[in-house]
Amino acid sequence: MHILIIEDEPKTGDYLQRGLRESGFTASLARNGRDGLHIAGEEEVDLVVLDVLLPRMNGWEVLAALRANVATARLPVLFLTARDEVQDRVKGLELGADDYLVKPFAFVELVARIRTLLRRAPVREDELLRVGDMEIDVIARSVKRQGRAVALTAQEFNLLHLLARRQGQVLSRSLIASAVWDMNFDSDTNVIDAAIRRLRRKIDDPFALKLIHTRRGMGYVCEAQAEPSA
Repeated sequence: MHILIIEDEPKTGDYLQRGLRESGFTASLARNGRDGLHIAGEEEVDLVVLDVLLPRMNGWEVLAALRANVATARLPVLFLTARDEVQDRVKGLELGADDYLVKPFAFVELVARIRTLLRRAPVREDELLRVGDMEIDVIARSVKRQGRAVALTAQEFNLLHLLARRQGQVLSRSLIASAVWDMNFDSDTNVIDAAIRRLRRKIDDPFALKLIHTRRGMGYVCEAQAEPSA
């Protein structure tokens, strides 16, 4: 799941982004309200963690703009702010926030609230992905093949999710590196290839139908069809 953090305090923003990634989420960070609103409208975002006191566009304005846009009107928004006055909480909820957490906060509570909001959110088309006989429950972060559960690490799940939600598209190694690890890898690195091998051992090796395919010189693709003949 993709969490957008809109937070201008550098240490807090970096801490949130790192912690959410370690908890298995994809996390983007915007340092001001205007950039955050742009990301929410342009990318596939599942939930927004929003501060109130932001440059260029404050949190109240960002939330109002999100709710006024049909594409983002139902996007879950959690206010995370130092403003702890009752009237501030009431204002946030009246504007359409789904939850309100006051700083300082316990990170485990933040993650619990995020997971609760994601479970309550309207089911989107990509929350249950199917490729051949494989089913991915994006909210529960679980994978089954032929009805059998497949245990994956957080990183393996993120990699499989990326391939599956863009099934049929050949993804380059650099794109995979950027999307899953948020890093740029040298073209001759074997990090991506090694990660794909580990994923295949769990997803493909026990089954006759292979879902993760190599496109020589281009990258990898997830689709339910036989490997092309050599």
